Amino acid sequence: MSGTLRPLTRRGGQRAAGGKRKQDGTNKGQRIESSENDKLSSPKERSKGKRRVSVEYEQAASQTVDKRPKWEPKNWVQHLENIRQMRSKRDAPVDQMGAEKCYDQNAAPEVMRYQILLSLMLSSQTKDQVTSAAMCRLREHGLTVARVLETDDATLGKLIYPVGFWKSKVKYIKQTTEILQEQYGGDIPDNVADLVKLPGVGPKMAHLVMDIAWNNVSGIGVDTHVHRISNRLKWVKKETKNPEETRVAMEDWMPREIWSEINWLLVGFGQQVCLPVSPRCSECLNKSICPGAKKKKPR
Repeated sequence: MSGTLRPLTRRGGQRAAGGKRKQDGTNKGQRIESSENDKLSSPKERSKGKRRVSVEYEQAASQTVDKRPKWEPKNWVQHLENIRQMRSKRDAPVDQMGAEKCYDQNAAPEVMRYQILLSLMLSSQTKDQVTSAAMCRLREHGLTVARVLETDDATLGKLIYPVGFWKSKVKYIKQTTEILQEQYGGDIPDNVADLVKLPGVGPKMAHLVMDIAWNNVSGIGVDTHVHRISNRLKWVKKETKNPEETRVAMEDWMPREIWSEINWLLVGFGQQVCLPVSPRCSECLNKSICPGAKKKKPR
């Protein structure tokens, strides 16, 4: 990786779970190697100062590390720094009305996590302004597992309308809430595998829930903005067809310490500059190094 990157912190505000951010993965290679070397020669042999001769399988094992440079997109470090600069004001809709701004930060931890999950379920195919308004109505009504379970479908529908696919989301919210009550004591799952089993919850939502609600970076949250921009910048080795393909492709090369900021950076960037239709390339700091930039044709 060229250059040194420091991940930006996400938007301000209290985290639902508190504590330090977790990241999976430990490096035990050095400790294991030392232990194995100690086993290969006896104490008696070591005391005599005999030189240990490497056998063939040891040499083969030492050569299994792939020394080829890992693929990474051209100019991606500069792309990222420019996007950070363009997002420095944090004035996009996602900054004011995204999932991290929709829950009650004074509620009990399990209630905050439940509200984060519901805000992400509502946000699918819906603008942040609409999601935020629906969450406000839900919170005024009472947004807890118990309160939602005692709310009839018609009332719930009126509270969340006009979010995208609101009728399906009423069904998913009720089904998911019942599962949380019966299987998780009113809390939400703390792992991606169980989160994606919930009705209406996909990989993008699951990874964002893990990050926002549990402070655990399990993966990059890739929505339509992240998917579109990553392909325009050629941050994927080959063009991807859907957000999940994009997530897998990006996680293959992108340093894990910046995974958390990618979603909100690119979502806001996509809302303000790199629009789905008629992107504002002339205003973008990456216009000269973006593979997808629309260049002005010479007269």
